[in-house]
Amino acid sequence: MNAGHALWQFANDISIGDIIFAKQGVNFILGHGIVTSGYIYDPKRSEFHHIRQVNWIHKGEWENPGHGVLKTLTDITRYTENIGKLETLILGEAASFDQDDDEIKYAKYYEMDFLIDVYISRGRYAALKGLLTRKKNVILQGVPGVGKTFAAKRLAFSIMGEKDTSRVQVVQFHQSYSYEDFVMGFRPDGNGFHLAEGPFYKFCKTAEEDDDRPYFCIIDEINRGNLSKIFGELLMLIESDKRGEEIRLLYKNEMFSVPKNVHIIGMMNTADRSLAMIDYALRRRFAFFDMEPAFQSSGFKARQVEIDNAKYNKLVSVVEDINADIEVSLGAGFRIGHSYFCMDGDVDDEWLSSVVEYEIVSLLSEYWFDDLSKAEDKVNLLRAAING
Repeated sequence: MNAGHALWQFANDISIGDIIFAKQGVNFILGHGIVTSGYIYDPKRSEFHHIRQVNWIHKGEWENPGHGVLKTLTDITRYTENIGKLETLILGEAASFDQDDDEIKYAKYYEMDFLIDVYISRGRYAALKGLLTRKKNVILQGVPGVGKTFAAKRLAFSIMGEKDTSRVQVVQFHQSYSYEDFVMGFRPDGNGFHLAEGPFYKFCKTAEEDDDRPYFCIIDEINRGNLSKIFGELLMLIESDKRGEEIRLLYKNEMFSVPKNVHIIGMMNTADRSLAMIDYALRRRFAFFDMEPAFQSSGFKARQVEIDNAKYNKLVSVVEDINADIEVSLGAGFRIGHSYFCMDGDVDDEWLSSVVEYEIVSLLSEYWFDDLSKAEDKVNLLRAAING
């Protein structure tokens, strides 16, 4: 099962711009680089026909700090402490190696790339970019499946002009997330406690040293966390007109500021019943931008022409009709988003059935939990579109 999952991740999950640490077993690190290509099958190679191209920034042999991962391929994004140790190990010794490598080259990414990838109009893109540039803090709010996270990353890339993942940080808030997790706090280390710097503190320090270029902190599920608890005294400093001003940190005798080149993009699901009303502290500091289902956008229409599948088109039409009913009975914030129908592979009956049965059915059952017969009627319409 692990081997199958690793193969699928290699072909589908890895993206251009991702950081790769190459390892030998669990004890040694052999290199550190940036992915520069999509998945490639090369039958001319004597072995390892399934490949991706990587720009290896550092090559050598380092003893793996701590206990290394066992799987051949592992996504370690969430293991921030392990990543920090790896970076310190390799980057801290980089000066001792003779290198012919140039500065890291990231794939270029501009406004037109954003408009191709994200189904919104040029005018709305200009408005969103202007909001983020002026306000510094923007929340993308919308229904499930409108591609909020996808759009957030590509908005950052389009403003940077390249897919520079080193200037984009992604975190997720939840009910238990705290100031100690995000900014700074004491952590157990086996012998007691030590003061650990959180991801936002480190990100701001990095941006501060590179103040000519924009940096982007992307926060998923931003409304699930208690912002006053998470940002603490920094809640004032993230306001656009307070950027650069200093305040003394809670756990450290240090004056700290949020740099002007740090932008915060939050994502908020408008259909989550469990969320309380957004407090005024959040609304005052962020601009809110609605992400709408984009079935009628020129980008999605072009995608339909490219797919050229009658059942797919019929299913999309049924979903649009269901959305019209949802908007009247539940509100616009509960519509079904277009990203459920966006994929890179072939569209066939099996894929269409999978989307309906394992993604949309459960969503409609949750929406009409008090009227299951209505939910079943909508589900039958969806099934008829792909089976009729």
